Amino acid sequence: MKTLKKLLHRYFIDAMGAMALGLFASLLIGTIFGTIYDFTKLEFLSTIAIYAKAATGMAIGVAIAHKLGAHPLVIFSAAGVGGMANAMGAVINNGALTEWAVTAKVGEGVFYSAGPAGAFFAVIIATEIGMLVSKKTKVDILVTPVVTMLAGFAATWLVCPLVSFVMYYLGTFISWATTIQPLLMGIVVSVVMGIILTLPISSAAICAMIFSASAYEAAIFAGTSEGFLLAGGACVAGCCAQMVGFATVSFRENKWGGIVSQGLGTSMLQMGNIVKKPIIWVAPTLASAITGPISTMIFKLKCQGVAAGMGTCGLVGPIGVINSTPDGALKWVGLVLICIVLPAILSFIFNEIFRKLGLIKTGDMALDS
Repeated sequence: MKTLKKLLHRYFIDAMGAMALGLFASLLIGTIFGTIYDFTKLEFLSTIAIYAKAATGMAIGVAIAHKLGAHPLVIFSAAGVGGMANAMGAVINNGALTEWAVTAKVGEGVFYSAGPAGAFFAVIIATEIGMLVSKKTKVDILVTPVVTMLAGFAATWLVCPLVSFVMYYLGTFISWATTIQPLLMGIVVSVVMGIILTLPISSAAICAMIFSASAYEAAIFAGTSEGFLLAGGACVAGCCAQMVGFATVSFRENKWGGIVSQGLGTSMLQMGNIVKKPIIWVAPTLASAITGPISTMIFKLKCQGVAAGMGTCGLVGPIGVINSTPDGALKWVGLVLICIVLPAILSFIFNEIFRKLGLIKTGDMALDS
């Protein structure tokens, strides 16, 4: 059991957390530069955005290999594996996988790349196999990259089409369900993604997998693109509710430093306190259950890609909403209400009720200085 827990922590907490950092340093920062370019029209910002996004798979590969404690040659080789796996996938036609391990559309159907999810699995496999031979021979400079890249290709060829297939159906289900039941799914998606954001796993990485460009193309093909984008907006609502909510209700203990570290950083900082006193998690979670359906039903905020799982971290979530939601008064009013105002007010009200009942006391949400 201890070995299993260690492996789960290594791969689904450490590696996924590193994957989120790789995404932030490439795809996310590229998105931010791209958004600034849209407003300023400064060409160098567009150039940065294009190449930053293009490096997504490579950044993920380096980040994961580094976190797993790989040797330098394995880390550098993992860049190639990550780039390869991020691009490879399958062509899916009417729910059937018709082309295996391709990097572009072949024939009828939708090309669905494995994206960050594929890179995640392929890089882990390649890194672990590469480490088996790293620094074991006198020709390490040749053996390690060769073994790592070959293992990475084999993992990519075998795993990425399957990952594409699974993510296709997951994205299709979410898109379909949100199209049919935007109220119910607004609640479910917002609450679940908000909880994931606060847990020590990466909501950004998960959203990058579910709400990828390939998933959006598949939703368009299926006629559920509206539900797809609304679900992404609900994810933003849930993540913002956790971050802004905790920043607000813990203001007594953490002051302005807590506003910045949680509201623009991450609500994951509260995990230690949540383990000690789980009830402090209820107020932001209830807030997300309210803001999610308001987003899908009233303001119809939309988002896609990794931004859906970032909340107010670096304002990436709101930027994603700005990029995906058509312009109009409702867009800007909804953006402010869903991302900042309502999470703060609702979380404060619920938290004060618990305080009046004696269930929460000052100091329960204090962060380590």
